[in-house]
Amino acid sequence: MKTSNETTAKPKKTVKFKASVIPKLTPIHQALQNHLIFSSFKTSSAATPRNWYEAASYTVRDHVVERWIKTAESYYRDDPKRVYYLSLEFLIGRMLSNAALNLGINDQLKEGLASLGHDLENTVELETDAALGNGGLGRLAACFLDSMATMDIPAAGYGIRYEYGMFRQSIENGQQIENPDNWLRYGNVWEFQRPEATYSIKFYGHVLKYPMDDGEVQHWVDAEHVVAMAYDVPVPGYGTDTVNNLRLWSAKAAREFDLKHFNDGNYEKAVVERNATESISKILYPNDTSVLGKELRLKQQYFFVSASIQDILRRFLSTHDIKTQADWKLLPEKIAIQLNDTHPSIGVAEMMYQLVDVHELPWAFAWELVGKIFAYTNHTLMPEALETWTVDLFGRLLPRHLEIIYKINFEFLHMVNHHFPGDADLLKRVSIIDESNGRRVRMAHLAVVGSHTVNGVAALHSELLKQHLFADFDRIYPGKLTNVTNGITPRRWLNQANPGLTALIEKAIGAGFKKDLTQIKKITPLADDADFRKAFAAVKHANKVRLAAKIEQKTGIKLNPDSLFDVQIKRIHEYKRQLLNVLHVITLYNRIRNGEKGITPRTVIFGGKAAPGYWMAKQIIRLINDVAAIVNEDVAVGDQLKVVYYPNYEVSAAEILFPGSDLSEQISTAGTEASGTGNMKMALNGALTIGTLDGANVEIKEEVGDENIFIFGLTTPQVAEVKASGYTPRDYYHSNPELKQVLDMIASGYFSVDEPNRYQAIVDNLLNNDQYLLLADYGSYIDAQDRVGNLYQHQDEWTRMAILNVANMAKFSSDRAISDYANNIWHVTPNTKAKAKNK
Repeated sequence: MKTSNETTAKPKKTVKFKASVIPKLTPIHQALQNHLIFSSFKTSSAATPRNWYEAASYTVRDHVVERWIKTAESYYRDDPKRVYYLSLEFLIGRMLSNAALNLGINDQLKEGLASLGHDLENTVELETDAALGNGGLGRLAACFLDSMATMDIPAAGYGIRYEYGMFRQSIENGQQIENPDNWLRYGNVWEFQRPEATYSIKFYGHVLKYPMDDGEVQHWVDAEHVVAMAYDVPVPGYGTDTVNNLRLWSAKAAREFDLKHFNDGNYEKAVVERNATESISKILYPNDTSVLGKELRLKQQYFFVSASIQDILRRFLSTHDIKTQADWKLLPEKIAIQLNDTHPSIGVAEMMYQLVDVHELPWAFAWELVGKIFAYTNHTLMPEALETWTVDLFGRLLPRHLEIIYKINFEFLHMVNHHFPGDADLLKRVSIIDESNGRRVRMAHLAVVGSHTVNGVAALHSELLKQHLFADFDRIYPGKLTNVTNGITPRRWLNQANPGLTALIEKAIGAGFKKDLTQIKKITPLADDADFRKAFAAVKHANKVRLAAKIEQKTGIKLNPDSLFDVQIKRIHEYKRQLLNVLHVITLYNRIRNGEKGITPRTVIFGGKAAPGYWMAKQIIRLINDVAAIVNEDVAVGDQLKVVYYPNYEVSAAEILFPGSDLSEQISTAGTEASGTGNMKMALNGALTIGTLDGANVEIKEEVGDENIFIFGLTTPQVAEVKASGYTPRDYYHSNPELKQVLDMIASGYFSVDEPNRYQAIVDNLLNNDQYLLLADYGSYIDAQDRVGNLYQHQDEWTRMAILNVANMAKFSSDRAISDYANNIWHVTPNTKAKAKNK
């Protein structure tokens, strides 16, 4: 078979593996000292705190690597079906504490460091968050990797090794400032460079066609080549020997350096090719407001998908003796590829390219294989959020893949026309090529057509996909659309983030809930136990004290931990309605200023990043900080109300914010949030939810009970009805005096004296458009917040409700979600045989 480069060549024979002999590990106390000297080249007297972090990480890594090698060898030995999870983001957070806890050596590590005069908690703080994602999409992917390893699912993640994260956020003069997030400044103890795992990735060029007896043969020629080099990161499971792999790709130039240009004195041109190539993996989500930005984003997506699929096929061919076309039928029995959102959907076309062009399989046979390999997770209900690319850009960058997509689309539309004859509008709506909007490639449509299963991420979201966004596809492919409600890993978001609550629950019901969250239901009767409620409240207070200290350190704002900590931390976007929260803050401010009695002291905490090119989101951040500046300095308000913007929200920050929260703000417009996972993390850590019936809030309400959650606002059908009937936001403005006062204050420059018209655009948008119905939901939201404030004054009842929220979070474990995927979509089983052999 011909190949486009060496790395995709089929091995002449399968590789035989022998079990490795792994040296016995040194006791942790001794290993710390050894690594300090032999890995960091420092003596204890000369070592810096960072050197001790490195020594601790190398020590724990030794234990991880031992299991990692055994896991990899067991997969080659037992040849189970493997899952490959393709995602543009993986927000894995800090590795040291997570690995030590999952491997069960956290206490030994703590004691070992203490014996050498060092504190584990301070040591962990020196680890920089891996900047491999931005929000819920990346955090979900990381949770899923944790669960797959914990459940012994043979799996691997694939993504990009970004040199810089999206940005490191600081707040200056109330505004978001984007700084380079150089998370690799001090290196990364947890990654292993794999120079032997490199693949050639092609861009540009053109396609030559040669007639053959049975059709045409296409050759993609004159392409530019980029090298993808692998970096591996271990993913240890909890309470198991399984350690799976996260493989991240870094872009390297095919030619590092042009010596002729350098010798001629043209130093910049000597490295121009290298710089252009390495920009592919330079930064997460480059700004795509320019044509070059869009091209770079598409390059990123194809780069990591092509490298991943070449790697997947290389592994398959190295372990199976594939000689005939019939042998290839084994491929979907041994691999399952999950596309996490539309970013990796080019994988459908890339797999066809590899199978047809590189390995010379017949088109129809290859397409049959593809349809059994891929599954696609959709994460949005907004048509504008579904990725599309202009045909011009796509054809220039990936000429062969555009031809492949044209052929896939032709055959798909032929099938649709056969089953729904004469429906030209249907063909236009479902076509992979959008002919109505300047000819664009619809990547979500490619993913749906090329996948055997498409899932939403919450029950409501999946139902809305069937009714609206993918309604036509649901008619064409009955049963293809399904639901898998998102989940979170209790190891990271309870065991690691909230050791106080973990210890309390473990003392009451044992440690089984860490691996099997269904056991946490056992604490339900303890909600009526006064001693348990007292202990639970003490843990929450300690977490709030810890959070208050961190906030004072970062912002200089001193908080009262006895106040209600009202927290909204998530990506800043209009549909998530941080602005509605601000309207409530100003309403409370006015009530306090007017002398209203009985108002519960409250601290409102915001956090999250706005995309660099999203002007309105950045204006909302500035408004929050301007409001905070007025409220926090008003002596008439004092400690009754404080407003904080937590800068640079990331995983390590979330591990402090979630346990310290009393109230979880999940207030998106009904029908806009696919699922949300922050709502799950908050509830698992004992926060009560105020929210709309949107995303996973619906299922949280079902699990915890109507009486243990604060629901407000229009439902999804009501939102549609209000919009259809001709929504006029000014009616709400004129009919609600409190709302009118709040908006007038913002518009008049009350919170921006130096620039009175600063927020006129925000007010004009609310009064004339209000796409996300903030004014329609304002009254209901204020009423719900009043109920929140009143209940918080009855601490015993509040604590009882919080305990019941924690007790009913089992459904929202990522272990349950992965079980759903494994049983219903991937059809894989745990590699328990390997686990037993590794013991």
